[in-house]
Formats: sequence, structure tokens, C-alpha cells
Amino acid sequence: MTATHRAMAITAPGHLALVERPVPVPETGEVLIAVEACGVCGADRGDIERADPALRRVPGHEVVGRIMALGPQVPAIWSVGQRVGVGRFGGHCGNCRECRQGKFHLCRQQPVMGSTRDGGYAERMTARATGLVSIPDDLSLAEAAPILCAGLATFNGLKASGAGPGDTVAVLGIGGLGHMALQYARRMGFRVIAIGRGANIAADALDLGAHRYVDTEREDAAAVLTALGGAKALLSTIGDTGVVASVMPGLAPEGRLVLLGIGKDPLAVATAPLVSGERSVVGSITGSPYDSERTLDFSVLTGARPRIETLPLERANEAVHRMLSGAVTFRMVLTMGGSVAPQ
Repeated sequence: MTATHRAMAITAPGHLALVERPVPVPETGEVLIAVEACGVCGADRGDIERADPALRRVPGHEVVGRIMALGPQVPAIWSVGQRVGVGRFGGHCGNCRECRQGKFHLCRQQPVMGSTRDGGYAERMTARATGLVSIPDDLSLAEAAPILCAGLATFNGLKASGAGPGDTVAVLGIGGLGHMALQYARRMGFRVIAIGRGANIAADALDLGAHRYVDTEREDAAAVLTALGGAKALLSTIGDTGVVASVMPGLAPEGRLVLLGIGKDPLAVATAPLVSGERSVVGSITGSPYDSERTLDFSVLTGARPRIETLPLERANEAVHRMLSGAVTFRMVLTMGGSVAPQ
């Protein structure tokens, strides 16, 4: 085992630099992971732009690789060489109120990978064993990486939607999250309506599983949904709360708006339709490691896969820029390797 590894650290707000660091040693209850791939997520933007450069934090929270070493008191279900992943939440504490209720994804003491703890834009990374996810052999590690965030968020959001087979489910925003939501929704037996901006995404939306694509530049999405009898669920993957509010009238009675995208502005909600039609608005967070494993297994079972582009670790700045500019169709994944000299 080499004594050092390469990582892309935040050296200035919004900027990453290739650095060389000592290989970390796993502490009690932790493992050392040889990272093989790490997805680039929209949430990385905030981590990179808001981080204290003095910390030289390493971003990344869609991490997959193999266990290299075990710290003390790691459960026997984990072994050296095993394919594992780590998502946004890096492992529950087991002691807080939420953990004692079994709500591990809401643990108040878990690290946020890439934000409060170094993440996966690196060749090596340590992680709590409670945050580990087993990766099926039928998935490549590059494919598995985005499922740990974009896949998990949309899979759990659909489960929380209250919709059943045959119901109409609308997916608002056909990007990194939305393209996974369309695949899962179709395979869960929903009538799937994709809502996006512009005609250029229509063919992809239909190919991914949508029965109907609604271009908000040409059609009133709420009116389309209403004409179809209303949506039992509206899964929003975008942060533009004005657009979300404009589509909400398309919910059927007892319909549910499920928010995955986080916006800066408050969401304007008319109370009369909520009360008179018993409609509701809920938020859905990603999920626990067990939820991640269910999502991965469902992806294998049904053939749902993220559409990805890959770049080597040392081109992380380019990868982030391409993701933010919308130039990626649909998810960007960093792979380890290369020979660029650290700074």
C-alpha cells in the first residue's frame, strides 16, 4: 500500500486543485476505501463554493470503490476487497433520538460527505461502517455512483408519493434526478408525464420511460395534467419554486407534491386547493444505506441505469463546470487514475 494518494481539494472558493496527501487511517468503526468512481452532483456546488479554503476539504458524496482496510470494531458483514459505496450521509451515530427510533437517515450526528467530512474526489477515503452500501456485482462502479444520490432520492420520493400502479405521476425537471425518476416511475407501473423546458429533451424523456412529454415553453403543464384527470403525484426535482407553484394546480384530489429540489425562494402555495381537495406537500430526503441497497437492487432487477459521462479525477474542475452549465447528459462521474502532478 502506498503512503500517499491524490485528491482534488478546495483551495479557494469554487476552485479545486490536485493535491497529494497521506493515506488516512480508519478509526474505530471505520473503513478505508480505495475509491474507483465518484459522481458529480449539483449539491457539490455549494460544498465547493462555501467551504473554508483553509480546511482544504475534498468534495464528493456519490462514492464507490473497494474496502482496503478495516478499523477496530467494524461489523463482520464488511471485508477487505468488498465493493461498497457511500452516499451524502456518511453513517448514523446510533445514539440520537432519531437513531433510537430507527430513522437513521435523519440522524443528527452523521457526517455530510464532502461538506463536514472529506468525500470521494480522491483515490482514498475513510468512512463510517454505518454509512456503507453494498454494491451489486451486476452494476459497474461508475453506473452505481449516481444511484447513491440521484437514484436514491427519486426512488424514495416515488415511494413517498402515495401513487399506486396505473396512477398518473408527473416528473418536473428532466435532468440528473429527473432522468432516473422517469425510469423508476415507468418500471413501478405509473402513467408517467415528463415536464421540462424546451423541445430538445423530448425524445430523451420518452426514451427514458415517459408516456407523454410536456414542454413548458409551449404548453400549460397544469392544464395538461388536469385534462388527464390530474396527477396523483408531482415529483419536483428543480429549485425554481415559481415553476413548481405553476404546476401544482395539476394535482388530482388527494394528490401529493413531493419536493426533491431545493430552491432559495419560498414556495407559494394556495391553501384552498390543499384543503378542498386534501392535497399535500412533502419533502423527501435521500435515505439510509438500506434504502440505497434497495434502490441498487431495483435498478439491477429492472434495467434502470443512469446515463453518464466520465472524466478522470484530475479534471474535476471541468466536470463540475460541465455539470453546472447543463452540458452533461445526464450525470458526470469522476474515475480514478491519470498522471497529472499534484500541486
